[in-house]
Amino acid sequence: MTKEIEPLRLGIPKGSLEKMTVDLFARAGWGIQTSSRSYFPSIDDPDIRCSLMRPQEMSRYIENGTLDAGITGQDWITENQSDVEKVADLVYSKVSLQGTRWVLVVKEDSAITKPEDLAGKRISTELIGVTKRFFADRKIEVDVEFSWGATEAKVAEGLVDAIVDVTETGSTLRANNLRIVSELIPSNPVLVANKKAWADPGRRRKIEQIAMLLRGALEAQGKVGVKLNVKDSGLEEVIALLPSLTAPTVASLAQTEKLHGDKWYAVETVIAEATVRDLIPQLLDAGATGILEYPINKLI
Repeated sequence: MTKEIEPLRLGIPKGSLEKMTVDLFARAGWGIQTSSRSYFPSIDDPDIRCSLMRPQEMSRYIENGTLDAGITGQDWITENQSDVEKVADLVYSKVSLQGTRWVLVVKEDSAITKPEDLAGKRISTELIGVTKRFFADRKIEVDVEFSWGATEAKVAEGLVDAIVDVTETGSTLRANNLRIVSELIPSNPVLVANKKAWADPGRRRKIEQIAMLLRGALEAQGKVGVKLNVKDSGLEEVIALLPSLTAPTVASLAQTEKLHGDKWYAVETVIAEATVRDLIPQLLDAGATGILEYPINKLI
């Protein structure tokens, strides 16, 4: 973007996704500094202006043009029925929100086993719109009320007949003697854009740059780079040991045959970090030397 163009207005989710998002941007190449005293974090890119905003509201402000783009949950886009451009799925693997879903929950000893059993009953949730549409689609009349928090406690104490709440594995629900009856919708973080901003070439290029580098940072999670040297006689065995995205990069080392009587190669690849501890002894047995493991921030 040129200096004449107004900075891209980017929404950063406040709350549970905030730190994970800031960390992800750091790995992608942007330094964001947040403060409890300000809703406008600083960022080391003059072409971006950040705003902190609750994920529940993010899609509405992107749709109306207050923000050009932002990160929020797919669930809140569905809840608000927002007309925004979905740019990228951002599954924050290893930390949270992978496989997160909104579920219909009752007490473990409840006689309710299916949504139809809740006809005429009370349900508490923060996800009002989705819940009402879920039951309306099934022609089940229920009383849905908004929950300001402590949603699990409401059903556990018998204040309501059921709740719709978000869960990752369901383990917390089970620990509180609660049972899942049905799944409503999944929820993962997504990068979305205002449709007018997406149609503007300059803003679209910036949004696409952000999406590409964020996806690259996510793809690099749990992976490391490995470099090593090996003689010609051990090259085939070493390559067979190395998992790779495509195939390891192999380069001949200059003058090695002339100087040492053997031809040597440099081999480089990207592998899962968890495999390194078992792989290194195997590589040494195969003749590899000078093994170097290094972290990677982005994989594009």
